[in-house]
Amino acid sequence: MLEGLSEKFQRIIKKIRGEGTLTEANMEEALREVRLALLEADVNVRVVKDFVERVREKAKGQEVILSLSPAQQLIKIIHAELVQLLGGGGEAGRGRDTISLKEFPSVLMLVGLQGSGKTTTACKLALHLSKRGRTALLTSTDLQRPAAREQLKILAAQLALPYYEGTASTGVGLGRECVQQGRLKGYNPVIIDTAGRLHIDDTLMNELVEMRDALRPTEILFVADSMTGQDAVRSSQAFNERLNLTGVILTKLDGDSRGGAALSVREVAGKPIKFAGTGEKPGDFEVFQPERMASRILGMGDVLGLIEKAEETITAKEAEKLQEKLRRNAFTLDDMLDQIRQIKKMGSLGEILKMLPGGMRLPADMDLDDGQLLHTEAIIQSMTPLERENPSVIDGSRRRRIATGSGRPVQEINQLLRSFAEMKKMMKRARLGKRMGNLLRM
Repeated sequence: MLEGLSEKFQRIIKKIRGEGTLTEANMEEALREVRLALLEADVNVRVVKDFVERVREKAKGQEVILSLSPAQQLIKIIHAELVQLLGGGGEAGRGRDTISLKEFPSVLMLVGLQGSGKTTTACKLALHLSKRGRTALLTSTDLQRPAAREQLKILAAQLALPYYEGTASTGVGLGRECVQQGRLKGYNPVIIDTAGRLHIDDTLMNELVEMRDALRPTEILFVADSMTGQDAVRSSQAFNERLNLTGVILTKLDGDSRGGAALSVREVAGKPIKFAGTGEKPGDFEVFQPERMASRILGMGDVLGLIEKAEETITAKEAEKLQEKLRRNAFTLDDMLDQIRQIKKMGSLGEILKMLPGGMRLPADMDLDDGQLLHTEAIIQSMTPLERENPSVIDGSRRRRIATGSGRPVQEINQLLRSFAEMKKMMKRARLGKRMGNLLRM
């Protein structure tokens, strides 16, 4: 997610931190690199110009905080401006991550270009709301492409989400029927998937205006494919001029390495990004958090987001048990196996690792991908209970037996054991650091 932009920003930050003092000359050099990074990321030219100018003004006009070095202060300003650019901060930023469900039933109308992912997003949004105690009713008003209605019906059935097919022959008629059904059956909200259309097609755009006026939706959400960059930004602006959007949902954010749409749409369209699709699975959908996204771009991680993911898969009892084991330095390979299984439930390992701050990465020789997680699981399962409890007993012959049982080379068994030993050292250092901190506070 925005890997290319993130890598560029992290290189810039590393260079800034390497400066002994922050002069006007090296600050301008840093801002030039920031500008180039944003332009290469396909961010709107006007947005880039305004962003750099705001950072420059604040950096020059602000007194350096005593607890921070000048370089740290510049990084702090860049972070704050990124948050602002993504839609955070101030009154306008509050509530950006919520949708209005005050009406009964509330109508959420999804609009956008064909192929932007509206149908899949409709189901993801309904599933997201169901986890928060809301039962949404789905319907499609796409009479241009009958297969689209069938697709929504099938997806809804697979996820056990309510779907209304309707009998009307117009999009407006189908929308009205669905709202009435929601009112009668107690569904709230009603999510209406509309036909994809180009913003230059006046006939189809007028149809959307007619639907908006008839249904009076509480939310009109523009679904944009983030990988199309400035095309998504321009179309969101055009849709907003005709419909007065209430927000944007970015899809395929997991595949967007540049970030042009994410960093431009809020500024250009003037509407908040409310949600983001982060993968192909139904649960790969999250509230868009500007502060967290800015931190991830700058390599500061998203620890809060990671905690939320963990809370969805790990019970309080399991967490307490693990904490006690860590406290007693009794963490074993069985515990490591349990954690691997929990990680797999949380999603892609690559995305999870990106949520860790740069200084909290796993050891270099533990650079696992999802396939390697399966290999690690097979290796641990091929060990005896004694070997999992006390890896120091694993000699050459035991390693060969484990390699045969898991179907993995001996080198991988050696690497796993080294990584496990390094993890235990890190945990021990963390405990000692915490104890020292407690002593200093006494």
